[in-house]
Amino acid sequence: DNLYNLALDFERKRQFNKAESVFRYMADYNPKFRDLEARLSRAKQMSETLVLGGAQTHPGGTLALGGGAEKPMLGRYRVEKELGKGAMGTVYLGKDPKIGRVVAIKTMALSQEFEADELVEVKERFFREAETAGRLSHPNIVTIFDAGEEHDLCYIAMELLKGQDLVPFTKPGDTLPTDIVISIVARVADALGYAHKQNVVHRDVKPANVMYEPANDIVKVTDFGIARITDSSRTKTGMVLGTPSYMSPEQLQGKKIDGRSDLFSLAVSLYQLVCGKLPFEGDSMAQLMYRIANEHAPDILQYCPSLPPALVAFLDKAMSKDAGERYQTGEEFAGTLRGTVGGPSATAIGAGVDISL
Repeated sequence: DNLYNLALDFERKRQFNKAESVFRYMADYNPKFRDLEARLSRAKQMSETLVLGGAQTHPGGTLALGGGAEKPMLGRYRVEKELGKGAMGTVYLGKDPKIGRVVAIKTMALSQEFEADELVEVKERFFREAETAGRLSHPNIVTIFDAGEEHDLCYIAMELLKGQDLVPFTKPGDTLPTDIVISIVARVADALGYAHKQNVVHRDVKPANVMYEPANDIVKVTDFGIARITDSSRTKTGMVLGTPSYMSPEQLQGKKIDGRSDLFSLAVSLYQLVCGKLPFEGDSMAQLMYRIANEHAPDILQYCPSLPPALVAFLDKAMSKDAGERYQTGEEFAGTLRGTVGGPSATAIGAGVDISL
């Protein structure tokens, strides 16, 4: 009975490979014990086809649910398939069977990254930030439906988006037309301006956290609050939380930040999306941090000679080292970008498209 209960506990924690080992050990001695045969078969099938959890659980693994395997549940959501991996976890396609809503589920295996004495605080922050982000309602911010925890696996259920993030458009030769970039970035600034008025700072603005669907010209900012969840905490693996290349000088220095830090990060993203190069790079973290804090970005005209002078001047101000010398609000950032560079009207762009489910 003790071994059987141990195996059941492994099942509940989705450690099906461990459950299979225990059931197999038991089967060598008493193959007819209770429902052991069925349990062993199920554990074997699940251990072969299912990987569910943080990025470190099964490097390079995917969620492959075939052959009649029972689909796992996260809270009230049935997990259908894996959509992608991130530094802190995995994103899955999920469905709420009761109302038929299809969602994206971002999982974070916090227990794998944080020591026990920090874990309680980190989890509390997780739910606090998820609640805060869930209150945001803007056409250019992804909608969050739910947050929960199962067996040390925290998750956020959010609006499922079409399209892709902006990372593919950050390489030389793959950049979008400048007017399209301006249109996208201005809408991101609108979203940030709205969030900042709600006292929500993103903290990790970068191309990877902006989704774009060209067919319907939809722009959505994702991952509000995720960087805050792990702020001021030290992970077991020593991983860098946030993306240093896009951070403001004050964020890298560990100072208290406000919305102007997000706008610096957005300006860095704009620079990269326009010319395919990051404005600040370094061979080491120390060199990168020094350049962000002390050096001006390389003249963008050396990469894109035909850019309008107004855009060059805009970037110079937007990436000022002193937060007081930058654009102070998302609205000012967006309005100046649209007006000075001659992008589409603020009314046309700011309206956005709401695809909330």
